[in-house]
Amino acid sequence: MTPRTLLATVPCLILAAITLGYLALCVVVPFGHCRTCNGTGRKRSPLSRNGRECRHCAGTGLRLRVGRHAINHIKDEYQAAKR
Repeated sequence: MTPRTLLATVPCLILAAITLGYLALCVVVPFGHCRTCNGTGRKRSPLSRNGRECRHCAGTGLRLRVGRHAINHIKDEYQAAKR
């Protein structure tokens, strides 16, 4: 293997490993903390101290990861193609 070939393949392998690792994380742990409410489920109101339920996570404090959205979409398309 020449140094030029090695320099070209190493970043590709690293990128593939990172992508597969993230997809594995999305399969094992599909939910992450909501960015809007920081995982509390409540968003501060500008007028009152109590705040209100976060509308992005519906008060759960969790959101579906982007990778899991992609996995679900691919699964749905595959199921629709089988019919």
